Amino acid sequence: MSGSRKYTVEEHGPRVRQFLEPVISGANLELKFDVVPGRTIHPEIEDPHLMVLFSGQDVDQLLANKAELMLALEHLTLEVLHVPSDEHALLCFDANDYRMMRIEELRMTAQTAAERVIKTGDHFQFNPMTSRERRIIHLALRGEERVKSESFGIGPVRQVVIYRADMPAPTNIVLKPAPRPRRDDDSRDNDRGGDRRGGRDRDRRGPGGPRRGPRPRNT
Repeated sequence: MSGSRKYTVEEHGPRVRQFLEPVISGANLELKFDVVPGRTIHPEIEDPHLMVLFSGQDVDQLLANKAELMLALEHLTLEVLHVPSDEHALLCFDANDYRMMRIEELRMTAQTAAERVIKTGDHFQFNPMTSRERRIIHLALRGEERVKSESFGIGPVRQVVIYRADMPAPTNIVLKPAPRPRRDDDSRDNDRGGDRRGGRDRDRRGPGGPRRGPRPRNT
């Protein structure tokens, strides 16, 4: 299987190091990293070809605010390597098994939200998420025929909404703002989406064709 992989340690590892080492050094972060072949316990959700695994004294900083810094470094590395957007899931950054735990957290949250929607009939709206995390929500619910999941919004405010499959898509969605990074004096908490039309994913889960819903403003 590894022979057919597009992103390999031999070819792309040196390029990852060439970019990350001066960035980490310039930021005065006590971090080490290894570039290794991808591995996952959830291949149905993501099956990376290549992984960058961090360790060191400043890993906590890397994982603060839902791994904001680590995901930023991951995004920049993908841009430097010119990885197409539809292949971003093939290169993953991780530390202390954060990604595995985050996948489990999102899957459990999606199931709990779906049960609530089925019971109450009210839709459930998540906070803004990255495309990868939205995709996890969609995939976690793909076998649940009683609910649908769609993404609303554009860019950093894009968020998943779950609603009952026997009801029309909600039209009263008020987009939540993107989370604000926490500071030391601030105690507040801070997918493949498919083709996008009107700020909503076409990869909605469940039977039925397009439904009418809110069109987010293109701002």
